[in-house]
Formats: sequence, C-alpha cells, structure tokens
Amino acid sequence: MTTDLAAALRPGPATVDLTNDLTGRTALVTGGASGIGDAVARAFAERGARVAIVDVRADAAASAAADLPAVAAGAHLGLACDVTDDDSVARAVQAVLDAAGSVEVLVNCAGIVALDAAEDLGTGAWARTLDVNLTGTFRLAQAVGRHMLDAGAGRIVNIASQAAHVGLDRHAAYCASKAGVLGLTRVLALEWGGRGVTVNTVSPTVVLTDLGRAAWANDAGLRHQDEIPTGRFATPAEVAAAVLFLASDAAGMVNGADLRVDGGFTIR
Repeated sequence: MTTDLAAALRPGPATVDLTNDLTGRTALVTGGASGIGDAVARAFAERGARVAIVDVRADAAASAAADLPAVAAGAHLGLACDVTDDDSVARAVQAVLDAAGSVEVLVNCAGIVALDAAEDLGTGAWARTLDVNLTGTFRLAQAVGRHMLDAGAGRIVNIASQAAHVGLDRHAAYCASKAGVLGLTRVLALEWGGRGVTVNTVSPTVVLTDLGRAAWANDAGLRHQDEIPTGRFATPAEVAAAVLFLASDAAGMVNGADLRVDGGFTIR
C-alpha cells in the first residue's frame, strides 16, 4: 500500500533554474511605458524575454519598447491599450499573439490613484480607480489567461500595494481597488494553478518613480518614509526584481502569494 501511494505522488522538477532566464518567452506588461512597468519590461528583456509593452499612450509604449535591449526572439512590441475597454484589451492581446505566437508571462502594472477624503471622494473618481486598477487587471488576466490555459503554462503577476493591506489616509478608492486585486489573484490562483498557470501579487510601498518622487517629496512623504522599518522607499528596480522572481522557473511552487516589497511597513 505504501509503495502504491508513493507511486501516486506527482513529481516536481529534479532541479530548479535559479538564473531567472526568460529566453524564448514573451511577456506582456501593462502600464509598461513608465515607472514600475518600465523597470519590469527592462528586467525581462535583459534576461532574454521578448516584451510587449501595452500602455494607454501609444507613442510612449512604442518608444519604451524601442529602448529595450534587443533579444533573439524578435523585436519588442509597443502597443496602445486602454485597460478599461474590453475591445481595446482584446485587440492588444490578439496583436501580441499574432506577432509572437504566445504569451508566457503577464504583468499587470497599469494603475491610477485618486486622493481625497472619503466624505468628499466623487463616485466618478471611485469608479475610474476600480475600473483601471481592479477590473483592468481582471480584463487582461482573463484575456491572456485563456491562452495560457490552452497552452498549459503561464505566469501572471499583478501589482497590488501596501494599500491592499492597511488603511491609508485619503486612499479609499485606491485601497479598495488593491485589496480587490489580492482577492482576485487568490481566486485565479485557486482555479488555474492546477492547469499550469500560477498567479501572484507584488505589494510595494511608495516607489520612487518620477510620479512617486513628485508626490512624496514633501513633509508628509518624509514622515511616511520614517514609518518604514528600513527607513526608505522602494526603487522601481527592487519591485522589478520581485516580479522577475515570480515570473521565473524558480517560482513554480509559488501560487496565490503576495510578495511585499515594503521595507516592513505592513508588519505592524
């Protein structure tokens, strides 16, 4: 009986590739023309992936793609995509599939923030934030996930936030949207993990992108920085490193997890 049960155990890989090599794979990155998305796209290209940058700004997407290191798999792609529009998402995903044949990695970086006191926050700003940050993530995950499921393999990484775990002043819509991303990710991981597609999140603290520097270079930013145990904010490259790990072969048994790149801010 013991022998029979042992034979029924499904084997994993005998070795694990720790190089984060993505040669031969295509990665689609939303919001990839700037900030975290740009850093993720560059990290992927540096490790051999062909990258499709989709962004609401067509010119910026094309420029960012042209600036990436060349890879053997073919030219990087820069495409317009409005993650709040079903047809726009369908066109962008199909364009990537037509050019590359497959998508092995999806990273949902596109996001916005509308800051206001909860009692003053307009329903339009609330709806727009959830449509971009949460429903946009779902649209891309569904559209790309269907093809990954057909292929029997894939990696999806959704960018959440420390705001998914704690309440932040004037962040009602943003906190709600990012908490929703965590819930969505868990369900996708549960439904798709057994079919070869893993789904995880990365939750950064404030990230020193151009927008991050502009928003937090003030007294409130300095106070928030002091609340982080490591004493500083994150860089785009540090977030990209976490995404790269989750997209790599080394993370084959990581599914439905949230990797916090927050310097310990949410441990209190």
